[in-house]
Amino acid sequence: MTTQPLQFLRRGQPVALGNVPPDRTLLEVLREDLGCTGTKEGCGEGDCGACTVVLGEERDGQLHYSAVNSCIRLAHSVNGMALWTVEDLAEDPLIQPVGDAPAAARQAITLHPAQEAMVQCHGSQCGFCTPGFVMSLFGMYQNHVCHGEPITRELAQEELSGNLCRCTGYRPILDAAQQMASLPGMAVNETEVLQKLKLLAQDQSAQTANLSYIAPTSQATLLAARAAHPGAQIVAGCTDVGLWVTKLHKQHTQVIDVTRAAELRQVAQHADALHIGAAVSLTDAFAALTAQWPQLHRFATRFAGLPVRNAGTLGGNVANGSPIGDSMPLLIALRAQVVLASQARGERQLPLEDLYTGYRQNVMAPDELLVRTVVPRPSAQEQLRAYKISKRFDDDISAVCLVLNLDIADGTVQRASIGAGGVAATPARARQTEAALVGQPWTEATAQRAATVLQAEFSPISDMRASGAYRRAVLGNLLQRYWLESQGQPAASLDNLPLEATV
Repeated sequence: MTTQPLQFLRRGQPVALGNVPPDRTLLEVLREDLGCTGTKEGCGEGDCGACTVVLGEERDGQLHYSAVNSCIRLAHSVNGMALWTVEDLAEDPLIQPVGDAPAAARQAITLHPAQEAMVQCHGSQCGFCTPGFVMSLFGMYQNHVCHGEPITRELAQEELSGNLCRCTGYRPILDAAQQMASLPGMAVNETEVLQKLKLLAQDQSAQTANLSYIAPTSQATLLAARAAHPGAQIVAGCTDVGLWVTKLHKQHTQVIDVTRAAELRQVAQHADALHIGAAVSLTDAFAALTAQWPQLHRFATRFAGLPVRNAGTLGGNVANGSPIGDSMPLLIALRAQVVLASQARGERQLPLEDLYTGYRQNVMAPDELLVRTVVPRPSAQEQLRAYKISKRFDDDISAVCLVLNLDIADGTVQRASIGAGGVAATPARARQTEAALVGQPWTEATAQRAATVLQAEFSPISDMRASGAYRRAVLGNLLQRYWLESQGQPAASLDNLPLEATV
């Protein structure tokens, strides 16, 4: 089997590479095949952000920008997209100065505002992480500054959470994020980029037979490919599979990419539920969820860093079934269901918590794929809170994730849905605790009894993130915290601390 030529747009020109293995990472292609050594490898697992690049793709006639980690991104996943690295911002002929400055002054501009702001604010010391920060700033510039949206301190902190720096203490980098808008403007010629992407798409064959990297463009052809190749590795954003490649040195001779199937890329608004396609990015999926439940915003931004959320998909996170994945406890508490599909048997729907049979094991047949998640709309009585406990506030994996969703009316718990992560071999529903709450008056005594039940319901292990005893104690404490917040007491959280510009 062979791969199609890998083609993408860079500096306004198509790049075509042949014989790229299906499991070769984008970072390897950039550094080793194209000599783009400005993009750095730090952690090799999507944590530090030194390898960040920005991708551009057409969505509904507009150019959409996403900062992603190239170290865990499979190279073929960027086929047909535009790509910018730190070496391109001052060299791309499709990025031009804007405004009324004289032509001579405009020609003198050599750095993009994302780069110039880092220079002026002294945002770089050793410099190793700087390319990644610059590219995250470039993505922020395109998505906010170019649309006239101000970059607040809080926004800068959220969107740079996937980039780590050991030298500067972050203040000057946050300063740079806010200063970009005050510098002479630069703009991507999006019309020309979209035209070139369209030509690139026309030049590519839609054939998938006998290919080692298959990226079907519809659900029907995706399910056909799965039926024909049940042993192929399924990938979406590769935020987990990428680690198998970079850290476990696994080799995948055949890959099926679900992210090009049009039906799986959609968020459909129905009267009774949200239907979120399995290939919808975590960024877009959380945006749809927070539109219904605004209180989830901070929880959503603490799911890894922005480059991981831009690449990873909700369906991939759910299908992967990691017991420390944060989206599953949330979806369990929201009473979500998943839709599985196969070419031979069609679709079936089941509660998300019933998907899992053991550690990273599920009920899916070899020819089945998860195609969408169905999330009921909120009820008038429900009170939803999501808690993430981790060693580091941002860009870290949960030791415990607990999401509580109670319907409370006339002082009584009418319905309860509780999802927990980090406390069992699979994402779990706290059914015993739910039973201890339903029908009971919503009082402090009820909350305390339920907390005791919750602590006894799971037997979490001790590992590098927390001991089992700590996890059990946290479960009970979080339920009592939920009770206090339901009574109007302010949440005890770092969210309540103002982010001072001088810190």
